[in-house]
Amino acid sequence: MPLVDVNHMPKSSTARKEKKTFSLSRQSVMFLEALRKERRSRSISSVLDEMIRQQQQTKEMERISASVTKYYDSLTAEEISEDRAWGEFAATQFPSED
Repeated sequence: MPLVDVNHMPKSSTARKEKKTFSLSRQSVMFLEALRKERRSRSISSVLDEMIRQQQQTKEMERISASVTKYYDSLTAEEISEDRAWGEFAATQFPSED
């Protein structure tokens, strides 16, 4: 699984736009309009784009976290011990703070 730098995902302002029509409840529209004003955004579309981008980033971070957890959970006791030893060695390579 390739890792993705979620901080460098394309921004909606530079990406090509596609026009879509959605039906939303009055409460949803009021919420989006309040967010637009709060964020001083140009449009509700830009607010929606940002919300979607944040959700994508959250999902990607969850995927990466699950991948890392799966890797470490798959290590044998010997591999864990070897990683620990390498970590202890690496810690001795930093200059002292004295």
